[in-house]
Amino acid sequence: MTPPVGLASFAAAAIARTDPLKTGVTAFIYSMRTAILPFLFIFNTQLLLMGIDSVWHLALTVSSAVLAMLVFAAATQGYFLVKSRLWESAALLLVTFSLFRPGFWWDMVYPPYEELNGPALAQAVKDAPANTSLRFWVEGLSLDGNEVKKGVLVPLGEPGDVRTRLGHSGMTVMPQGQQWSVMQVKFGSTAEKLGLEQGFAITAVEVESHRPDKEWVFIPALLLLALVVISQRRRSSHTK
Repeated sequence: MTPPVGLASFAAAAIARTDPLKTGVTAFIYSMRTAILPFLFIFNTQLLLMGIDSVWHLALTVSSAVLAMLVFAAATQGYFLVKSRLWESAALLLVTFSLFRPGFWWDMVYPPYEELNGPALAQAVKDAPANTSLRFWVEGLSLDGNEVKKGVLVPLGEPGDVRTRLGHSGMTVMPQGQQWSVMQVKFGSTAEKLGLEQGFAITAVEVESHRPDKEWVFIPALLLLALVVISQRRRSSHTK
């Protein structure tokens, strides 16, 4: 709750003759769902139409985000169909997070990337689309005497073999077992700007894994939401 909107809670406290600080804190809790809205676009870029491949996918993304906002409001206010118990509020928060970021749980089951080396590395470089980039893992001893092990995003040129495509970034490579050794790095090239040096070894390439859609996480999340609904409906019928 920031000015000038935050002043409304203190005006309300004066009208209701309640503690202004307590009223302000309560207003802050109620407005948390609005405060996290910008972060929703960061963690769920599909709302910005990134990675959307059909109208059905867009409808699923938007509807799940709207439902997540409503469930989050219920969780922070401590009231859904009836006053929520502690475990119900925790379950609603878990449902909210799962609807907002299904990829968080999915990455634990299916890693988003896999590392390839040897012949698989060469094949991945050969099959990559023209003028794209791949992330390579390199390691070696730098000119300063430091052990280096890092991932670099290397741009590839036109289709070709490993030497041709990595040569587009300004380095000359040679196969060495399951790895590729950097024999030469051109001055001022992209490879030099990435911190690659002669003698480094390219140990693996990182490619996207083929895995099921992360939206499958919605099913257990909705089942948990249904459990909370059933629990609260039973309590509601007992009160009546």
